[in-house]
Amino acid sequence: MTSSEKLDVIDWDEAMEQCGDDEEFLRELLDDLRTETDGQIIKIDEALKGDTSEGNTYHRIMRASHVIKGAASNLMCQQLRMAAMALEKNASAAHETAGSGDKNSSDKSAEDKKEVELKMKEYAEIVTEKYEVLKKAVDAYHAFLVTINV
Repeated sequence: MTSSEKLDVIDWDEAMEQCGDDEEFLRELLDDLRTETDGQIIKIDEALKGDTSEGNTYHRIMRASHVIKGAASNLMCQQLRMAAMALEKNASAAHETAGSGDKNSSDKSAEDKKEVELKMKEYAEIVTEKYEVLKKAVDAYHAFLVTINV
């Protein structure tokens, strides 16, 4: 991993400052982030294996990516934060769209229902793409941790 790639994964100086220049504490937090991220990735995997036409699926993805985003943000892991934020944003939009299709379902025309269905298919593809980006960021984060023996 080049120093440029490491910078993409974490801003070490900023993270150290966040931890009061206590490197041992930072390493412990980075390990905790790995554990938390891995757990949230499992939740997203499980959600995507379900029925992605349901809004609840996207709500679970949104929540899991939100957790990753927050934790990565606190430790200055920008690549991970940005990938999680993109997934959260798109999962949120999918969740809202699915919810709009449920409200007063009997009042919706066939055309409106078809439009929501098409949007949900688009969101399913976008969310899957953003999830792949997040998994690559997680892989880069894991690779970084190996380089610092965490």
